[in-house]
Amino acid sequence: MPPTPATALDNRALIRAFRLAAQLLELHEENPFKIRAYEGTANALEQLSVPVAELERTGLPDRTGLSKTAAAKVAEMLDTGSFEELTRLLNSTPPGIVELLKVKGIGPKKIRSLWKELGIEGPEQLREAAERDEVSKLKGFGKKTQDAILAALEFTNQSQGKLLYPQAEELAEGLAEHLRKVPGVEQVAVTGEVRRRLEIVETVQLVVATTQPAAVHTALGKLQDLMAEPQRSGPFAWRGSAAASGVKVELIFTAPADFANQLLLHSAAEAHLSEALPEAKPGQPATLRQWLKRERFTSEPELYQRAGLQYVEPELREGLGELELAHAHKLPELLQDTDLRGSLHNHSTYSDGSHSLREMATFLRDQGYEYLGICDHSQAAHYANGLSPERVRQQQREIDQLNQELAPFRIFKGIEADILGDGSLDYSATVLETFDFVVASVHSNLKMDERKATARILRAIENPYTTMLGHPTGRLLLRREGYPLNHKAVIDACAQHNVIIEINANPWRLDLDWRWVRYALAQGVQLSINPDAHHTNGYADMRYGVLMGRKGGLTKAMTFNAKPAEEVAAYFAQRKAGIKPPLEFKDSLFS
Repeated sequence: MPPTPATALDNRALIRAFRLAAQLLELHEENPFKIRAYEGTANALEQLSVPVAELERTGLPDRTGLSKTAAAKVAEMLDTGSFEELTRLLNSTPPGIVELLKVKGIGPKKIRSLWKELGIEGPEQLREAAERDEVSKLKGFGKKTQDAILAALEFTNQSQGKLLYPQAEELAEGLAEHLRKVPGVEQVAVTGEVRRRLEIVETVQLVVATTQPAAVHTALGKLQDLMAEPQRSGPFAWRGSAAASGVKVELIFTAPADFANQLLLHSAAEAHLSEALPEAKPGQPATLRQWLKRERFTSEPELYQRAGLQYVEPELREGLGELELAHAHKLPELLQDTDLRGSLHNHSTYSDGSHSLREMATFLRDQGYEYLGICDHSQAAHYANGLSPERVRQQQREIDQLNQELAPFRIFKGIEADILGDGSLDYSATVLETFDFVVASVHSNLKMDERKATARILRAIENPYTTMLGHPTGRLLLRREGYPLNHKAVIDACAQHNVIIEINANPWRLDLDWRWVRYALAQGVQLSINPDAHHTNGYADMRYGVLMGRKGGLTKAMTFNAKPAEEVAAYFAQRKAGIKPPLEFKDSLFS
């Protein structure tokens, strides 16, 4: 049985556990009613906004709406880290088969066929069988499925030992909190890829100012969640990995007096540290790395000032021209979380969201925001309960009623319209014109080559009803690659047709990629930080979109949902009327 959890499980962990139980039941061809029961429990948990771990165990049925049987399993999971049936299923399933359940695109039924008919019990065996062309010969597979399995396995293999930014941040901050309690530790800072806000993290790194490195080594040795690599460690560093994810973990020990130097040294890309400083004076260091070797600083801003530079935020330290801008004191004031005034691109129970329109609106209002853009799925998204034209009208009537009741809070009538295979949008013009704004997104036929995928997106951008382009590449980080796009052509078209591009803030997406933010700004394209929230908890993801925007140099002026409600309403109205709003938002920094 899994060990008792050291910390309370959050709702997401509970949902994953019950979904896994349903998958394992299907894998073993057990009672279909049980499968539906576990899926129902997961769905019920997904709709809750209250942390289940904080509820009294005896009150779970009343507070969650779960049956007494399901609530008992949830309580058992909270108290022990598992529940009896999940433990039984895991004990009767080879670990490699459980791993295969994580590979995108291979369901329990296909995995069972591979297991029982070919004797495959793990990813490597499956790869070998597919390379021998054995998988394609199984009933229900074929060559196309075999090729897709090989591609999915390769992508999964490349994702091993990597974490999404939020997971890495949580690991790093938890480790920092633990180390601050160790005797002799004076300062701890998260550095490396996490401090630079990379969307995917391969090494979680911290700098520790301590007078007793041996005490830190001892404290780390007591953490069961970490695995040390003694051959790569020493008196001035601890190196190893996280047991659960395999991500590398590195701790750099430094004397307290050298903390600021080490902090900057480990919070910048090599290109930032080694790039020649603009107009370096004779006799002075020519790079930041040389400055760090020559002098001891008390803070990072002091170093930049000494080098004649504007302070560079950690997320900009990538060696992408930021030192030239810092020398000219032209770095932008980056977007802040508090700059956002509303949330656009969100879902409700009208399609595949967990909360009603009223609940999504009042929750956002109570968080201090001014407006909600509701963008449920369009009719082609059958898997997501997409809205027929009649249901669109029904939702819009409810929005009118809620706007009267909740004023001055405002709900904008939006839709996430599927971009169909030929680039057209998933409604007639008579339906599209009823929305305040339209987010156009691709959800199907993701296998196009770059030429076809780009042409498809360009046609959607040219549609006069497209207000905003949603998650441009359709990528799911560490799960699947996005479809290939000519980003320059897409951004240029958005500039020409006055289409906003979203930075989808869901940590699995973070799409538009931050590497294209600066180019978008240079073309005068506004960006919108959209959480794509399907649950009230999803609004919190806007923070990750802000971080990615900042990494690309995004400012408040160029962020569409940093505008107050009346400006957003006026923009939508002007655009619907065919009036092109003035490009007053263009940021001269990137012109």
